[in-house]
Amino acid sequence: QYFIGVSSGAVNPQTPPKKKPQTPTGNSRARGTAAPVVRGEDPSTVEHRRPPATMNGSGFDMRLGIESALRRALPYGGLPGNDSPQTAFFDAATGGDLRRLRELASGKDAEEKAWLADVSIQGVGPFQAAARLGKVDVCRCLVEELGFDINAGSKIGVTALAAAALDGKMAVVRYLLDNGADPNKKDDAGSVPLHCAAKFGHHEAARLLLSRGASVDIAYFHGTPLHIAAYYGKASVMKVLLEHHADPNKVSEVLGTPLIAALSGTSEGLPESISLKCVKLLVEAGADVNSTNPDTALVVVTTYGLTDCIKYLLKAGADPNIPNSHCGAMPIQIAASCGRRKHVELLFPLTSPIRTISNWTVDGILANAKSKHSKPRDEEDDGNTKIQLKLCGEEAVKRKDYRGASMFYTEGN
Repeated sequence: QYFIGVSSGAVNPQTPPKKKPQTPTGNSRARGTAAPVVRGEDPSTVEHRRPPATMNGSGFDMRLGIESALRRALPYGGLPGNDSPQTAFFDAATGGDLRRLRELASGKDAEEKAWLADVSIQGVGPFQAAARLGKVDVCRCLVEELGFDINAGSKIGVTALAAAALDGKMAVVRYLLDNGADPNKKDDAGSVPLHCAAKFGHHEAARLLLSRGASVDIAYFHGTPLHIAAYYGKASVMKVLLEHHADPNKVSEVLGTPLIAALSGTSEGLPESISLKCVKLLVEAGADVNSTNPDTALVVVTTYGLTDCIKYLLKAGADPNIPNSHCGAMPIQIAASCGRRKHVELLFPLTSPIRTISNWTVDGILANAKSKHSKPRDEEDDGNTKIQLKLCGEEAVKRKDYRGASMFYTEGN
């Protein structure tokens, strides 16, 4: 259900409490605020999972500080159980009712306007909600007539600019930037408007933000805008970011490099063809295909079983003789353990012989991997590498490499 947060703590919401005068913010963040804060999860609490490629996935929560709240709170159908002026103000803002907004604010000083706007759904106030809905006239009224702070954050730190960028509402994004909105202001999760535009593929919004001073490599917990665009397969945004010299080798604690991020999205439904398109953009921009943070891209694609990506990376100079950082397995051993003959054949010509495998042929490598397992082939298909992968996952957790751990635990389940 909707959460209505009134940070003033008034017993009777119909009567504005006496406060120190302040500029209306659209959602003041007074001491004692009770609204919930929506943040990205700490990796230590989800080390056995991998980031999902969709908001509904069951892995690292890839939400931005604003997204989860807005997706639950909008569209609005009125705030149940509350008929206060604050509720009316919120409904007027989200419904585009300028007459009602002016009527509710008429005759009120800055203190009373701040109270009037101090209501939220899931931590998102009327200004941010109107921006996300693309209601530029409402935003103009709130800023120019009612004196709202254009850079004010909601109870979860979200600005109106971030809310507009989330859904690519260009008219609102342009209006806010024209009137002094800060493109680099972070929300409580650490994300900025450019992260919002990147996740949902709004390349025009991204380009406009960058032209107005947005930092191309600004990072939050999950990484830079390039990490986010790569993970979700938003090639159009990636092109814009790379044109503005985004770093294709910057490392994120959760996603590794943008190259690894582009590959990881396939584990939760991103088509390999889209991932490959993103990989090509990154390699052409100078991404290091042999970077070990902690594993190479070739180790990752072999684990995920991405045939076309394996072919491309090998042509791009990926070294198949760099082992998995957790348990020392070469890409060809990973492919063999998963019973992927085609991948073994692709890797074989470029892989140096491994002394523990006496019969160094494609058949010999596959036989060696199969001999390590006593279960029938059809059972192995459900997880013939489970024990090895879970051991690798445990080692990754010990090293605090939660991204690697999530990959191995997921593959081992």
